[in-house]
Amino acid sequence: MNPDVMIPLVIFGSVVAIVKILSDNKIRRQLIDKGQVDDRARAFLTRDAELARLSSLKWGMVLIALGVGLLVSYMNPDMLEDGGTFGLMLVLAGVAFLIYYAVAQKHLARLDEKYPAPSTYDKSSHISA
Repeated sequence: MNPDVMIPLVIFGSVVAIVKILSDNKIRRQLIDKGQVDDRARAFLTRDAELARLSSLKWGMVLIALGVGLLVSYMNPDMLEDGGTFGLMLVLAGVAFLIYYAVAQKHLARLDEKYPAPSTYDKSSHISA
């Protein structure tokens, strides 16, 4: 496809996606603040927002680790010749994922205490004969 057409389409699509995400988030917050959702929906919406924050943390940590790997390889030019840069970047990204896992597990445990996940089977709604 012609780049003269693709560039405006990608920019327009990006703007539409950002506006949609921001407006959806604003509507969720307004519903929660006004109390127009029950406890189950509030827990779901709050949990969803917290998981999005954890995802941002994960990718931030990975990108920082990759940047540190590139910086170290730039400071040591011998690493560029034998592919050490790629290996260092993978190792640091793996370490970032492991650190993220530990942080996420602690955060999710606190989140489960504060907002327990709703059960899929409700005994009170079951009619017994």
